[in-house]
Amino acid sequence: MQSFIEVDKTFAGQPRELGPLLARIDTGKGREGLFEDQMPALLNRLAGDARIASITASNAIEGVIVEGDRAEQLADGSRRYRNRNEREFAGYRDAADELMRLETYEPLTVPFVLHLHRLLFAHSGGRGGHLKSDQNLIVSYEDGKRQVVFEPTAPEQTEFQLSELLVHYEANKHARGAHPLVLIGGLIIDFLAIHPFADGNGRLARLLTAHELLAQGYRVARYISIEQHIYESKHAYYAALYESQRDWHKGEHDVWPWITYLAEILASAYDDFEQRAAAANSQTGSKQEQVRSHILSNAPETFRRRDIERALPGISDATVRLVLAKLRDEGRVAPEGTGRGARWRRVESN
Repeated sequence: MQSFIEVDKTFAGQPRELGPLLARIDTGKGREGLFEDQMPALLNRLAGDARIASITASNAIEGVIVEGDRAEQLADGSRRYRNRNEREFAGYRDAADELMRLETYEPLTVPFVLHLHRLLFAHSGGRGGHLKSDQNLIVSYEDGKRQVVFEPTAPEQTEFQLSELLVHYEANKHARGAHPLVLIGGLIIDFLAIHPFADGNGRLARLLTAHELLAQGYRVARYISIEQHIYESKHAYYAALYESQRDWHKGEHDVWPWITYLAEILASAYDDFEQRAAAANSQTGSKQEQVRSHILSNAPETFRRRDIERALPGISDATVRLVLAKLRDEGRVAPEGTGRGARWRRVESN
């Protein structure tokens, strides 16, 4: 809760480079309604892709790896789990899906945080929904040596500090004590410094980030995987957290490295979102012609059907299947395997 004890002090001295990032993000936020009105089919497809990418990437950041084909099966609701990784994947799926189904966003409370944590471990038998009972040091093993990177809040102080953090965060959010993204950044710094659970703190922090982005109207979190953007820059993610948590216990930490990183991630997500929307809007010809042209001219030599569907949001899977069948009959592509996960190979003409 250290970031919210002296808010004027904590959030003073905003870096100059952060202002343009926040302005870019707010511009993107202002355009979202236009895309939602004009391109609902595209957004539905993007939301489906972002869902799978977010579940996969947020788990992968913590070393919980589920491969692509299997990830899609689990995301679609498969309840046959092969190992603990798949059970943890399913837990994040359930928690993320609950957030995305919300139509209204209540203030964050300790019971809500415990509920999300319970969902995370509902399939894996962990102590979901229970605060830590033992100290959980954050350690690094660089160069083969164990080094304590950060010492979180002691177990006996955890419930109080978590409760105080959420109360102070909500009060500042209501009072508009700073830009919404700045406050969200402060929330996540403090949450991870408290480290309230024995396991799952990073994944839960990313769920809370998504919840608060949506609550504050940054709906890009539905259409572009923020977690995937974090995964692709995870070294910078950890470095920014480390920089912003130094001297946290004394209330002398610098929130700006982490908040700037988070703003860069969100600005990048808006750029990604608008580029995909523009690409979909610029396509010409019938939908079958677009699919045919993409497969013959732009797709890699071997690809899967879902790769084409993702590259051409707004075009149905039935249309992609129809075009693939026609190209197969013409001898332009050849299947390698069967079913949705089958690969296709483009046959070059002599």
